[in-house]
Amino acid sequence: MLDTNMKTQLQNYLQNLKSNVELIVFLDDSKKSEELASLANDIAGLSDKVTVTRGTDANERTPSMLVRSTATNSEIRFAGLPMGHEFTSLVLTLMHSGGHPAKVDPDVVEQIKALPGQYRFETYVSLSCQNCPDVIQALNIMSALNPNITNVMIDGALFQQEVDERKIMAVPAVYLNGELFTQGRITIQEILNKLDTGAAERQATAISEKEPFEVLVIGGGPAGASAAIYSARKGIRTGIVADRFGGQVMDTVGIENFISVKATEGPKLAANLEEHVRDYDVDIMTEQRASRVIAAEQVGDLIQVELESGATLKSRTLVIATGARWREMNVPGEQEYRGKGVAYCPHCDGPLFKGKKVAVIGGGNSGIEAAIDLAGIVAHVTVLEFDNKLRADEVLQSKARSMGNIDIITEALTTEVVGNGTQVTGLNYTDRASGESKSLELSGIFVQIGLVPNTEFLKDTLELKPRGEIVVGSHGETSVPGVFAAGDVTTAPYKQIIIAMGSGANSALGAFDYLIRTPEPQKQQKAA
Repeated sequence: MLDTNMKTQLQNYLQNLKSNVELIVFLDDSKKSEELASLANDIAGLSDKVTVTRGTDANERTPSMLVRSTATNSEIRFAGLPMGHEFTSLVLTLMHSGGHPAKVDPDVVEQIKALPGQYRFETYVSLSCQNCPDVIQALNIMSALNPNITNVMIDGALFQQEVDERKIMAVPAVYLNGELFTQGRITIQEILNKLDTGAAERQATAISEKEPFEVLVIGGGPAGASAAIYSARKGIRTGIVADRFGGQVMDTVGIENFISVKATEGPKLAANLEEHVRDYDVDIMTEQRASRVIAAEQVGDLIQVELESGATLKSRTLVIATGARWREMNVPGEQEYRGKGVAYCPHCDGPLFKGKKVAVIGGGNSGIEAAIDLAGIVAHVTVLEFDNKLRADEVLQSKARSMGNIDIITEALTTEVVGNGTQVTGLNYTDRASGESKSLELSGIFVQIGLVPNTEFLKDTLELKPRGEIVVGSHGETSVPGVFAAGDVTTAPYKQIIIAMGSGANSALGAFDYLIRTPEPQKQQKAA
């Protein structure tokens, strides 16, 4: 099952096992069961601390594998074949079940161990989903640390009957004790905040008690990470507050234009960004979103940043790098059926629509790339483009037109998402050339119509363009003294990872230049 290179790497990881791990496989006569058995035997052959046995419990999904720690009796399951993006989840589960410590803050470890009650998680994924491993790994870490917590990864494409019965149309979808717990990416701290209701309040109090920063960065994407590193290298007090590390990069599968790196994937690059930032003296605050920026009353005074959690931070300068998110259609039915057929990530949710009809909204590069990818999974794809021509590169258009199950409709204005109350059944659109209203019957709608900057919390603070982008100067400076901005959230014409990183560095240097030319608040007070 594993090639020589993978075996060599895995064997090196398994040397970190401190206690024995049992692999219990539940199999049937299917090809996937044969592959799972081969995988389990390959793993056991690489370490004398790993054993394989055949399970007999008729209530277990087949094929599936139970990873059990002999030291703690923790149980973590994989229903299906944990390959693709989930192979890393399996490797980490083996290590954590075998006593190798997880890379989690000690306070978080204690919080997990102290959770009362029983928590039975079921997490539906697709093996092509780049967001799913984060959720699987978070829940698996919790399961390894607390034997009262269990998690099972379920390959939705393999267990299609369960997906249909639970009407799952977006992954990752997490169920807790049989009830839907959350859908979409979620971090270990966010999971704990949902389970331990006092955790968020305690965290907000601790954040509010922090001393003022010299540079505070809002956003953990390429621009934010770059700004934090460049600031910290100057030896000044630097903080970074972000919803998550990586930003929109986490939603990017293949990256082949990041100079000096021939090819990588979004989640891997995001992990590298976080690791690099943590190499420096940066106060990192994640799972936090800014809700308001209060400008200094006079040049040199402290800027305040209010967070949705209720916490408040202060800093002499601010670098805003909150990036952008997928633009929505803003038509009736879109929000009602979000996650119930309306999706924004074809790589994540595409496998759930195997053999069904779907639509892609948008004829740019992302839209046509999505259509091509989906065409290999679903029965039929219809591309709807508002303009009278596609905007995608010609090579993508040619590929799409050569495929037998992709239809392209231009001059189409989507007007409504239609459903039966539980899931999407179609959409309505207007033919802009004739004015005629038309309908399509389908099961899924993938929206790929560009980006919108994350600046809602800044509308009354900074100068923004009509589309919400922050207006910046050559040094990243904004209309408010001491406030800088970088990356996709700004008026920068090209939204590219490498450009965002350069923009972050530029803004950090601009903030540093501002600091050395502006008296500190306490010095101003003494002079007064």
